[in-house]
Amino acid sequence: MTGERGTVLVTGASAGIGLAAAQKLASGGFRVFGASRRAGTTHNGVEWVRMDVTDEDSVAAGVREVLEKAGAIFGLVCSAGYGVFGSLEETSLDRARAQFDTNVFGVLRLLRAVVPGMRQRGAGRVVVVGSLAGRAPIPFQAHYSASKAAVDALTLSLRNELHGTGVAVSLVEPGDIRTEFNERMDWGEVRSSAYGDRLAKCERVIRTSLPKAPGPEIVACVIARALTSKRPRVRYCVGPDSRLVPWGRRLLPDAWCLALIRDHFQV
Repeated sequence: MTGERGTVLVTGASAGIGLAAAQKLASGGFRVFGASRRAGTTHNGVEWVRMDVTDEDSVAAGVREVLEKAGAIFGLVCSAGYGVFGSLEETSLDRARAQFDTNVFGVLRLLRAVVPGMRQRGAGRVVVVGSLAGRAPIPFQAHYSASKAAVDALTLSLRNELHGTGVAVSLVEPGDIRTEFNERMDWGEVRSSAYGDRLAKCERVIRTSLPKAPGPEIVACVIARALTSKRPRVRYCVGPDSRLVPWGRRLLPDAWCLALIRDHFQV
């Protein structure tokens, strides 16, 4: 693998969307470094680097390792993340902070470590993996949805800040994608909830719908497009509801959108 298209660092690359993206980019001629908390060996063209996105020192060390080996980073794909399940009032602040520390501040740590080099060179691509949940909040996943809404705002703000520098920033928003997301979900403590059967129904919908969704390869293709397009788009929606959610949010009153979400999740 020659890496003739440049070097890309992909976070959350041990599974799911991150792994699919890393392998897709490596097969497409990029030199790819896959970041995860457990560093592995080079496989399918992906070179692994140990990195915990919740630890600033770990992020700095991982980025430094990539720069020492590759000289520069052309592309950054931020795809590390997980979900917290539970009602807003019953989810502890510790669990809420942990959610934001990975999904929001994990992105910030990578951006702060990588973007300066891109800006100084006048070239680079940043792709942040958000979620349609940021625009259509999921019941009993308020913290996950809020973290993705925050990532949406951060990504668009960064795109404006980097306008004219030669660095392009894009947000990729998947709907349901068949990954290990449910297995990695923080489902919380097994106990009774004030929300009773409504919470249980929502959990069943989430647990049963994800295995029926398309695989992460469709998201990997969109990430590759954002890194290779001459004029990458600001926002890419992909997967189920990739048209319904954006158009619904544009055209329907909020109350109608919330009602549709409640019906979908049976709450």
